[in-house]
Amino acid sequence: MKQIPNSLFVEFLGDYPLIRVLDFLIENRIFDYSKKDICKYADVSWNTLEDFWDGLEKNGLVTHTRKVGKANMYKLNTANPMANQLIELDKALMKQAMDKLDEHEKVKIVARSH
Repeated sequence: MKQIPNSLFVEFLGDYPLIRVLDFLIENRIFDYSKKDICKYADVSWNTLEDFWDGLEKNGLVTHTRKVGKANMYKLNTANPMANQLIELDKALMKQAMDKLDEHEKVKIVARSH
């Protein structure tokens, strides 16, 4: 399987399980996921996720959205000011990276997005 490069968010803050989970939730903030799926897509073990999940809930960074069968579904709590600051940091990192590209590279990125 081809290794996907780290996002700018993970590169900036470090490749740690909590950062990978936050990165996944930020990038997919309009969707809700089970903790099992969050583990899978953020490449974090269940036990590791459980180590810090309560802190995410207590600080209001994640919110329970619904129950699907036996699975509780969660998403980033975009009503939380801290979550919004993390989103803004992610946007700022992307903007900074785009500003460093020359015009030719920017055109290639825009062309591929269609």
